[in-house]
Amino acid sequence: MTNRPPLAEWRWIESFARQFAINGVTPGMECIVLSESASRPDLVETSVLALESLGAKPFEVVMRTPANPGPVAIRSTGTTLALNQLQGAIGALSSVPFVVDCTVEGMLHAKELGTILSSGTSILMVSYEHPEVYERMVHDPVMAERVHAAHEVMKCSKTMHATSEWGTDVTVQLAGAFTAGSTGVISGPGSIAHWPGGLVLAFPDRDTVNGTIVLAPGDINLTFKHYITEPISLVIENDYVTDIKGTGYQAELMRSYLSAFDEDAYATSHVGFGMNTGARWDFLEMYDRMDINGTEARAFAGNFLFSTGANENANRFTAGHFDFPLRNHSVWLDEHQVVDTGVLVGVAAGEGA
Repeated sequence: MTNRPPLAEWRWIESFARQFAINGVTPGMECIVLSESASRPDLVETSVLALESLGAKPFEVVMRTPANPGPVAIRSTGTTLALNQLQGAIGALSSVPFVVDCTVEGMLHAKELGTILSSGTSILMVSYEHPEVYERMVHDPVMAERVHAAHEVMKCSKTMHATSEWGTDVTVQLAGAFTAGSTGVISGPGSIAHWPGGLVLAFPDRDTVNGTIVLAPGDINLTFKHYITEPISLVIENDYVTDIKGTGYQAELMRSYLSAFDEDAYATSHVGFGMNTGARWDFLEMYDRMDINGTEARAFAGNFLFSTGANENANRFTAGHFDFPLRNHSVWLDEHQVVDTGVLVGVAAGEGA
């Protein structure tokens, strides 16, 4: 027998246990830690030990990571393909009240998600991040209250409008959109949350997004995990990016990468704004690319998040995906401003709507 050193450290187990307890894990509860062969072993081991430290009864479902059919590497999609519609795996996940999702890309856009949630199973996505990220992502109940309040405003609004001094001017019609406020805590049976949390977002209906998005220096392309260095303009017509304007290599990279997928990779996936004051815009400089999936960047306070790719609310499924957390934008829900040049205001800042 070969002994190996433990992959988890106590400080990680403590932080995971706190988050799982907030998500309703109790002694004796049967829980599944879902992973795949390419998952981070430290996240899987930390999750199992954290559940055991709470007195829960965890067991593992481990899928084989499918081969990438190419022609490009796929990152940051929120769509694990590891379940592969296997009914035995879906049945197992549907048999427990709580699943910790440690797959590489996560279950957020997976085709199997609806079936599993409809059984009453709840899922907490533990994003593919270095465990140290979670030491810093301590649950903030005040942030959670602000997220809930901002989400209530979004649910009652007809439009989301975002602008920037660089030239962003985009309008999203919210009729028919699926909206959510993510706090890192599930909202009850049959719900999904991702950790780190702190994000209010909408998955728009078809033909509801029009305008221009300008990626400015310092904004983030999370698929490529780099900061934008030169302005790139995305022209959006009826959800779809119809033109990527920019002369630098980063614009060329985007055009090249998207061309590898079907047309739905150019469509709007989701839009929203970050509300987590504990999340950092500058974190990307501190980690290797393969150490993170960038959920922290999606949640940092005051960002405007625009994403392309899969949107199950619009019945679009595709492997191509871009997430762009954008700084220094202003965002309105109807007449109520929630972000002013990258700073949370109004209900998003804890003020009255």
